[in-house]
Amino acid sequence: MEMQVKGIHYQTLQPVLVEVENGFVKKIRILQEEAENLPFIAPGLVDLQVNGYNGIDFNNKNLTVKEVVNITKQLLAQGVTTYFPTVITNSREHILNALSMIAQACSESELVDSCIGGIHLEGPFISSEEGPLGAHNLQYVCAPDWGLFQEFYQASAEKIKIITLSPEWPEAVAFTKKCVAKGVLVAIGHTAANSAQIAAVVDAGAKMSTHLGNGSHQVLPRHPNYIWDQLADERLSACIIGDGFHLPKSVIKVIEKVKGDQTILVSDSVSLAGLPAGNYDTPVGGRVVLTPEGKLHLAGKPGVLAGSAQTLLQAVTNLYRQKQYSLADAWKMASVNPARLLKTQVQNGLQEGAPADLVLFRQHNEKLHVITTYKNGSGLFNAGQHLN
Repeated sequence: MEMQVKGIHYQTLQPVLVEVENGFVKKIRILQEEAENLPFIAPGLVDLQVNGYNGIDFNNKNLTVKEVVNITKQLLAQGVTTYFPTVITNSREHILNALSMIAQACSESELVDSCIGGIHLEGPFISSEEGPLGAHNLQYVCAPDWGLFQEFYQASAEKIKIITLSPEWPEAVAFTKKCVAKGVLVAIGHTAANSAQIAAVVDAGAKMSTHLGNGSHQVLPRHPNYIWDQLADERLSACIIGDGFHLPKSVIKVIEKVKGDQTILVSDSVSLAGLPAGNYDTPVGGRVVLTPEGKLHLAGKPGVLAGSAQTLLQAVTNLYRQKQYSLADAWKMASVNPARLLKTQVQNGLQEGAPADLVLFRQHNEKLHVITTYKNGSGLFNAGQHLN
């Protein structure tokens, strides 16, 4: 299949014609024409942490294949062409059910299978301390257990590609080595680990920090502490939530300055993203509050966030509106940077030879509006209407 797409290259800001053949970018040619009426063109967004969206929760015990298909289409409408459904701390049976349902959706839907880069298992091998625990259920937190993980891995049809754990457990180092041998990326998160414990897990092969600066104690020692330790280790990429509530822009700026291209923007979106403000009951956090400003927190605990109620596209917009980042740099944090870490085919972004995962969008009133989303050269979303 051959196709041509015109747009303003998100990095060079030049008008370009992108020629697509058999799902890949064959050639990119600079156009000698006015760019005024053209949309921007950029590589698809890659979200490493999606708990849910628009009323659909990957951690709901009644999750269905149809819901997984629906959320995939809804994320395409937000410019997300690759994402990692995130299953968090819960009972063994609950986690097994969620993983198997996502795997089933991949086997039954080519669309879902092409868009899901893998599953992110966030827990249950995390810290039991209040603060690092976050909105996770203490009842189900446990030490890293290789036998239990193998059950999870098989239920996911070997689609678990990221696991977030805390290095504070004595079992963490051996567990990390086994995960790395299986090709599973180990991330540090929801932790109260000390410097030596963090270093040991990174030595064992951990490569990422999950939502660095969040899932932590309200008050930490000046130094050392687990945020400094992860920030300083050049072997760790740092995921950050850019919803405007999880991290102040000063912290985001410092993380990005230190980590550079290892800075990864994630949504950490939950099922309430896309829904109106109000009080809600959720399968994981229980009673939560979504404020009119878009902040999501545990009921009665405004200082304990319960995930993000914004999409990755909104996070890119937030960083761009802060005037600290160009549109290209903000978009790169949410597309090329995560793809490179996971070594996916789309890690080269908008270049010749890359998969044609493309997003056409316009900027209006400091907001970004998706016009068309292509996955492997197929138009799957156009101005609010699914094409496939």
